[in-house]
Amino acid sequence: MLLKDKRVLITGATRGIGRATALSCAAQGADIGINSFQDDAMAESLIYEIKQLGRRAFYCEGDVANPQSATDFIHAAVQHFGGLDVFVSNAGICPFHSFLDMPVDILQRTTNVNFLGTYTMCQAAAQQMVKQGRDAQGRGGSIIAISSISALVGGELQTHYTPTKAGVHSLMQSCAIALGQFGIRCNSVMPGTVLTDINKDDLSDPQKRAHLEKRIPLGRFGESKDIANVVVFLASDLADYVTGASVLADGGMFVNLQ
Repeated sequence: MLLKDKRVLITGATRGIGRATALSCAAQGADIGINSFQDDAMAESLIYEIKQLGRRAFYCEGDVANPQSATDFIHAAVQHFGGLDVFVSNAGICPFHSFLDMPVDILQRTTNVNFLGTYTMCQAAAQQMVKQGRDAQGRGGSIIAISSISALVGGELQTHYTPTKAGVHSLMQSCAIALGQFGIRCNSVMPGTVLTDINKDDLSDPQKRAHLEKRIPLGRFGESKDIANVVVFLASDLADYVTGASVLADGGMFVNLQ
């Protein structure tokens, strides 16, 4: 029970990495607050699963691109749980598109969800953590943002996406410095290719799928639970001295340059 009685909030929680993270944290003893945008049925099923694990849970619908959603999510956490201990910024989109004819609305939407949404959500969470103060062990909280291997490498159809994930990575580094004085740890996770809805269409080409899989030393694509396990560690007291770090969880893809 690595997260016994911790209060964990997760954005984009109804599917993929977010859903796996919610269930993994609940299995480790945490109470869970989830956010998603226009996905009520999936949210209700997730809340049910969390409660079946014996933990408290609530759902706050909202678009992370709207700063008001951050205020609403934290306010809901205070109402339901009295506050929060861990915040996981997971919500993100990647509508694959070529660079030369990139529509401005796709560029803006991707930036607003992936970077600005992460910024305002983490800021609101940090404000509440500072207000709560440190616990008896001097801990002020843990903020974890889901970045990507794309923060480190380019992508032909991801010129709008990779900069946002680099920004999330950089944001956690700066927040680690800004919030360390309050005992708040800030870290990012960089998944490689994980089988989720975000890349389902991109991996529908058998040749491309086989090529990418061959580049992974561990011989397989990631699963959502692989990333959730990293989040659990960073959220737990086992990571008490880990802040400003980024954990690359990609099966070895990044280092396989030969």
